Amino acid sequence: MSLGKKQDNPDRAPRLLFYSHDTFGLGHLRRSRALAAAMTEADPSASALILTGSPVAGRFTFPRRVDHVRLPGVTKRSDGSYAARTIGMGIDEVTELRSSLIKTAVQQFDPDVLIVDKEPTGFRGELLPTLEFLEQSCDTKLVLGLRDVLDEPEVLAAEWDRKDAIAATERFYHEIWVYGLHSIYDPTEGLPLSASARSRLHWTGYLRRDLGPVGEPPEQPYILITPGGGGDGKAMVNLVLSAYEQDPTLSPRAVLVYGPFLSGESRDEFETRVAALNGRVTAVGFESQIETLFAGAAGVVCMGGYNTFCEVLSFDKRAVIVPRTTPRLEQWIRASRAENLGLVRMLDEQRDGLTTDAMIRAIRELPRQPLPSEAISDGLLDGLDYVTGRVDALLHREQERATG
Repeated sequence: MSLGKKQDNPDRAPRLLFYSHDTFGLGHLRRSRALAAAMTEADPSASALILTGSPVAGRFTFPRRVDHVRLPGVTKRSDGSYAARTIGMGIDEVTELRSSLIKTAVQQFDPDVLIVDKEPTGFRGELLPTLEFLEQSCDTKLVLGLRDVLDEPEVLAAEWDRKDAIAATERFYHEIWVYGLHSIYDPTEGLPLSASARSRLHWTGYLRRDLGPVGEPPEQPYILITPGGGGDGKAMVNLVLSAYEQDPTLSPRAVLVYGPFLSGESRDEFETRVAALNGRVTAVGFESQIETLFAGAAGVVCMGGYNTFCEVLSFDKRAVIVPRTTPRLEQWIRASRAENLGLVRMLDEQRDGLTTDAMIRAIRELPRQPLPSEAISDGLLDGLDYVTGRVDALLHREQERATG
């Protein structure tokens, strides 16, 4: 299907731009990449550009007609403040540089649709000059994309108030997409959005992940252990290794993907422990084609990030989710809702205890868990189809106004 045309050049193919601030982890980039792939597949003439701050963006493969621009990276310090990741600039300077690069990219790429992931004003407000510029151009459609869970309502409300995110959402965005279902969770609960803004909300369903081109999976059977990007996965990885160390009969074997952000002394220590397990656990650092490992796994032990959850559902894998509870309750909220629906099992710190014995029991009980497909409701995994339809509608509406 054809997605649409620019008013001033009816022969120009559609251009889609994604903003993914990516100060930490892989979630925003991977979500934007999945969306861009689906939209360019829906219209073979369309192209997509992703603006990302992820330091590992270059390690991913991107589909044809999808490319990325790497913004200067920032990192979060232990006290909650931010600093430039590599270049010798203060945080205000690097934010201004990123902001200028974003605006220049928008001016040069001239997108038909800009899809902003999670942060209505961008990192430290860096997106505002671009939003104000696009407001004057009156041509690009602006979409705010929100994952299914953001945080506790009162915590999120305070954060959005501090960032002036409500005002930006009300003023700039033509549509708001929630990549989940209202019946499972409402991430906008507690946000003082107007009736007008709420009328622009679209519940898309979760974003299904497809296998695409895959390699040969490891020797089966195995369970996949993935802490996502890995930056906050040390406790979960430690728990799994302790389970295999304490119980020499624990099976099947495990394939551990550290993620690109689990490094340094922790990684070295884990490598030593993995080696001592003599093949009962094997490990890799970063797997850009993690879909291959999901597809071949007998089960999954993971944290509760959005993308990993989508993969568990898409590949219909029995899963134990060990959610983090700081700095946000996002993963715990998602995992607890999913457990209540019978989609996964959660290992909860308060209820179950994050102990080696609890992990051993969870791994042993994995084969007896129901498959997610036995509990999946209609529309749960329809997100990519829904959003490609929304892009089509947005662009054709603009085209009809131009020619009407």
